[in-house]
Amino acid sequence: MTICADTTTTPTRMHVALRVADLALSIEFYRKLFDTEPAKVRAGYAKFEPPAPPVNFTLNESPGSRAEKGGLAHLGIEVEDAAAVTAARERLRRAGLATRSEEDVTCCYAVQDKVWVTDPDGNEWEVFTVLRDASGRDADASACCAG
Repeated sequence: MTICADTTTTPTRMHVALRVADLALSIEFYRKLFDTEPAKVRAGYAKFEPPAPPVNFTLNESPGSRAEKGGLAHLGIEVEDAAAVTAARERLRRAGLATRSEEDVTCCYAVQDKVWVTDPDGNEWEVFTVLRDASGRDADASACCAG
C-alpha cells in the first residue's frame, strides 16, 4: 500500500481502534487471537502490537458499545515521525481532502502529532506518529480515545 509517493511517509503499520464494552474480556480474547500480551494497558484502554500482522490495535472501553453495530472507533496509519505526518497532511490537502491537524496532543497514553481525514461514510482516519509515552489519556483532545 502506498500512502505517499515520498518514501518518508511510508506507513510503519496500520492502526485499528475498537470500542469495547468490557475491556478485561476483550483483552483476554485479543491476547488469544494475536497470541501475544498487550503492549500497554491503562484505565479503559489497551494496545496490542502483534508482529504479524503488523498493526497498532487498540481497545477503547465504552460501556454499552455492544448495542452499536460493530465497534469501530477509527482507523489510522502510523508513520515514522512528525515530518511524515506533515508530508501526509500536505499531500491530502493537495488531493482536495479536508484535514484536521493536531500537534503535540496527549491521546491514549501517548503524545502524538496527527492529521485526520473523514471518508465518505464518516469513518475517521488518522495519519500519526507517537512522539513519546504519556501518563494520561486526554480523550477530549481528539477522536482517538472517544467512546
